[in-house]
Amino acid sequence: MTKVHVRKKDTVMVISGKDKGKTGEVLAVMPKVSKVLVSGINIVSKHQKPNKQNMEGGIIRKEAPIYSSKVMLYCEKCKSVTRISHKILEDGTKVRVCKKCGETL
Repeated sequence: MTKVHVRKKDTVMVISGKDKGKTGEVLAVMPKVSKVLVSGINIVSKHQKPNKQNMEGGIIRKEAPIYSSKVMLYCEKCKSVTRISHKILEDGTKVRVCKKCGETL
């Protein structure tokens, strides 16, 4: 299984592709295929037949997964993308820290 550098509920920014520069929250992480699902990013149109849940059917717009290598963690304090480092606190817990400003993520 491959390791993904972001977690669920992280704020990320897309660094390449059609949605470059957009930010969103990670909804799901799929480490087996190295993909993430981000809210408001990579919107696709899906044609759906009518069924019991959706009586009308029609064209539905929803998010599709993108490769995790196309996103970077977004620091709210710096207002920019950043890499992360790890820091061990006095009580022994390990936290993720912004490389640019030192803020915990």
